[in-house]
Amino acid sequence: MADITARARPVAWRGGHALLALAAGAVMALGTPPYDLWPLAFLAIIAIFAILRRARRWALVGWAAGTGYFGLGLSWIVEPFFIEPEIYGWMAPFALVGLAAGLALFWALAFGIAARLPGHRFLALAVLWTAAEFARGTILTGFPWSLVGYLWLETPVIQWVSVAGPHGLTFATLALAALAAAGRRAAIAAACGVALLWAGGLMLTPPPQDLSDRPVVRLVQPNAPQTEKWDPARQRVFYERGLDFTAAPPEDPARAPALVVWPETALPMLLEDAGNAFSAMTDAADGAPVASGILRYEDGRYYNALALIEDGAATQIYDKHHLVPFGEYMPLPGLVSRLGLQALAARATGGFAAGPGPRRMPLGDLGTALPLICYEAVFPQDIHAADFRPDWMLHVTNDAWFGTWSGPYQHLAQSRIRAIERGVPLLRAANTGVSAAIDGAGRVLASLDLGQAGYVDAPLPPPLRVTPYSRIGDWPLLVLLVSVLAFAVLRGPRDSV
Repeated sequence: MADITARARPVAWRGGHALLALAAGAVMALGTPPYDLWPLAFLAIIAIFAILRRARRWALVGWAAGTGYFGLGLSWIVEPFFIEPEIYGWMAPFALVGLAAGLALFWALAFGIAARLPGHRFLALAVLWTAAEFARGTILTGFPWSLVGYLWLETPVIQWVSVAGPHGLTFATLALAALAAAGRRAAIAAACGVALLWAGGLMLTPPPQDLSDRPVVRLVQPNAPQTEKWDPARQRVFYERGLDFTAAPPEDPARAPALVVWPETALPMLLEDAGNAFSAMTDAADGAPVASGILRYEDGRYYNALALIEDGAATQIYDKHHLVPFGEYMPLPGLVSRLGLQALAARATGGFAAGPGPRRMPLGDLGTALPLICYEAVFPQDIHAADFRPDWMLHVTNDAWFGTWSGPYQHLAQSRIRAIERGVPLLRAANTGVSAAIDGAGRVLASLDLGQAGYVDAPLPPPLRVTPYSRIGDWPLLVLLVSVLAFAVLRGPRDSV
């Protein structure tokens, strides 16, 4: 009996380690909006490293931690399936579990490789975990939502993304957590490291700008619930609501809006049929240009577009180029159809075509904007791929898809981080919220609450200094990661943590 117990104990322990890691991953997700409990999130990362000191199956621990993190952090992913619950509702739990468990495989691979390396395995894991976050933001068009380094958003530490980018801050976070888990003296050193990051972030934070003479942009938020947005009986209500908000007098008569922005797919018709609507929008804006999301059709393809409307006509058009898989296009449509998933197969034959990529939108006295539609504000590499530095970023989105809890706030948070990375402001109009004006330091200068119909007039901040990250991107970090991994493997004592 004693021998049987002795043999069974390691199996039970392994299960215990996985459960602890699952819980630690969920606590780690409390560092994301709307919770923003960054101290708990950082302690949870330290706990994951601590669990590894006794665990044998590192890959299982990594997978469990990732499943907990993505399971709670991305719980909003079920919301789109309940827009038409009679068709898609049954998919919601499978989507959440499948997405969380699937994204966790990136972490599992990193943890599994680190466990097999000689030398400083904790340091190696910090490198490989960062690489896993980079990979999930890139492979199969990527999904870099809620990267580990984003837990610092509500602290000065987030300013480091202007120097090292989001993945650089992720590596610093993981390396300090690994150090903190290595022993008492190492934990003191890690605390000093966090203090240095904090102090450096304070030094990197630009002072507030004087916006008294800056042009004003009006952000329109019609607040059309996704269940009603395409209802023919309600479309006119939301359209006229947008016109009323556009025509409303400015708070300061001397500073009338120089541009009015409507959110993604704000108009209930195709661009080709919108002539009368464009004229009405121009009249409501008292001649000011209006930027609005709209769908368009060309050569047998539909595009999710942003149109600049001047004098009753679309003078500039930007087509969204980074589409949402399963939402705007269906990956592997042939396979989905052969599997017999009829609800998904219906989407597999439709969807949107992708635009050619980032483009300039010159706006006269407002400077040159980089237009972004919805999901595109999540990808730092796409913004870096633009062959110009914009004066500001113009973001239109329909976050009604994300529900009313965490998704819209997480999307706003990532928009703020894009502004910090580039040192340029970002103005976003969101259908149901949160519409906001964000300066180049990531500060929200003006906003409309989630679920509120209305508009906000906000001065357009000027761009800040050119940031190191906007110049050099992620290449220095990749070189650093390779160098640190080589050091961890070749210079550390064998099998040390």
